[in-house]
Amino acid sequence: MNRSLVGALSALLLGGATLVGAGAAPATAASPAKAPKAVDFAGTVALSNCSGSVVRTPGSADSDPALVLSNGHCLESGFPGAGEVIVDQPSSRSFTLLTASGGSAGTVRANKVAYATMTDTDISLYQLTSTYAQIQSAYGIKALTLSDSHPTQGSAINVVSGYWKKIYSCNIDGFAYRLKEGDWTWKDSVRYTSACDTIGGTSGSPVVDPASGKVVAVNNTGNEDGVRCTLNNPCEVDENGAVTVRKGINYAQETYGITKCVTTGNKIDLNLAGCVLPKP
Repeated sequence: MNRSLVGALSALLLGGATLVGAGAAPATAASPAKAPKAVDFAGTVALSNCSGSVVRTPGSADSDPALVLSNGHCLESGFPGAGEVIVDQPSSRSFTLLTASGGSAGTVRANKVAYATMTDTDISLYQLTSTYAQIQSAYGIKALTLSDSHPTQGSAINVVSGYWKKIYSCNIDGFAYRLKEGDWTWKDSVRYTSACDTIGGTSGSPVVDPASGKVVAVNNTGNEDGVRCTLNNPCEVDENGAVTVRKGINYAQETYGITKCVTTGNKIDLNLAGCVLPKP
């Protein structure tokens, strides 16, 4: 995978992907041409070992506690096991908030892991001690908005790494029905075209659609050696069980499903209608 930096150095960590919409048919029709928005680092964060971003849903209020999105495998407590779901776990993790140019705007801090898993998807959502309004007032930085729609095949994307302060540009090549890496399996993963050659430390990077400026996925893994279904070498499995290995190709996990699981006050509610995130 596009492992965390620690994993990249030790060759024992993996990278991230996204879930949700396992049964949803990917949208393939081209959208009307839109003027792309300039994608920069504003709102992204650097973790000690990964990348991430301050995010909000379309329904989040400025007075809500802000959320930071990264990968489940980027948790300070280590990789969640297959089938493990973490909710409301205390955390005091700090994040370096970046400016548009990639400089440090300041530090924001979590008070809990609101949600994290590596089952069906590879995400972590940290709740911060600051609201969106407080962050904007203190640093002049707005959160990135999560798209509530399935991403579109062929669309342009930017993978924005706060850790490396690097932006990768490519397109969505397609979607993997299942993506299997070691003990973990993810659903409906985004496959990049080869130009997004992400590396260790880019795990957790927001995948931004420049046409809308919204986050459509979170970067998490890639096949490094052409090996089949092993750590750092995910394989694709189709509806019939056929396995495909794509050496050098990288992946992300969709994030639109997160928006179906967030209620008033930015609280995660896994019982909401339409929420298909795994439950503990």
